[in-house]
Amino acid sequence: MATSSTPGEAAVAVYCGSSTGNQPAYVKAAMSVGQALARAKRPLIYGGGSKGIMGVVSGAVLEGGGKVTGIVPYAMVSAGGEAEKAHSAVMVQLNEEGREKIETIVVDSMHERKVEMARLSGGFVGLPGGFGTFEEVLEVTTWTQLGIHQKPVVLVNVLGFWEPLRQLIKTSISSGFIKPASEGIVIFLDGPADHALHEGFDWGSATLEAIDTWRGDPFAVLPFDWKKTRDGKIGSDNFAST
Repeated sequence: MATSSTPGEAAVAVYCGSSTGNQPAYVKAAMSVGQALARAKRPLIYGGGSKGIMGVVSGAVLEGGGKVTGIVPYAMVSAGGEAEKAHSAVMVQLNEEGREKIETIVVDSMHERKVEMARLSGGFVGLPGGFGTFEEVLEVTTWTQLGIHQKPVVLVNVLGFWEPLRQLIKTSISSGFIKPASEGIVIFLDGPADHALHEGFDWGSATLEAIDTWRGDPFAVLPFDWKKTRDGKIGSDNFAST
C-alpha cells in the first residue's frame, strides 16, 4: 500500500467549484484554506484556472508566497475565440497576468488530471463545488478504501454544504454497503455549531490539523496488492502512489 508524505510537508490537493456559489462564507473558507497552506509552506495542487473558488484558493496561496501547481486537461486550455468565450467559466488560461508563478501541467485527459493530482498530493480537501468536485472527492476516497493510496480526505463543511454526503454515507453503512470501519476515511470538518460564525472561522488551520492528525484504519482498507501484474510479476508502485 502506498503511504502519505511526511505530515506538515506534503502538498495538498483541493477540489472545488469553478464558480463562487451564492454565499460569502464559501469564498471566505476557500481564502482561509489558501492562506493556511501558504503559511505552512504546503504546496497547493488544484485543477488550474482563476475562476470561482478555484481562483480564490489558488490566489490566496500565491498572495501568501506559496507554491501552486495546476493540473489542466488540454481540452480545457483556453486558446481564445468566440466558442471559448461562451464557456469561459470552465476554460483555463495559461500564463494569466498576475498568476505567472503558477506551475501548470497540461495532460491529455480528465483521468490523467485526477491521477496526477493524487500522485503529487499527501492529502485531499473538498471545498464547495458541483458534479466534478463530488466525483473527485469520492474517487480519492475510494482509492483510500481500495488501498491504492493511504491519504486523508477532508471535507470543509461550511454552512453544512457536505451534510447530504455525510447522511448518504451513513445510509449506505446502515444498509450494508459500506463497512462501519470505512466511515472514518472521510473527515467532515464542521466548524462552529452556529453557522453565523462560519464566515470568520479559521477553516484553513483546522483543515491542515485534520489532515496531519488523520490515521488510517487498516480494517477500512480492502486487501488488494496493487503492485501485482497479470503475468505474476511485481510491478512498480500504483499510479496514484507517492
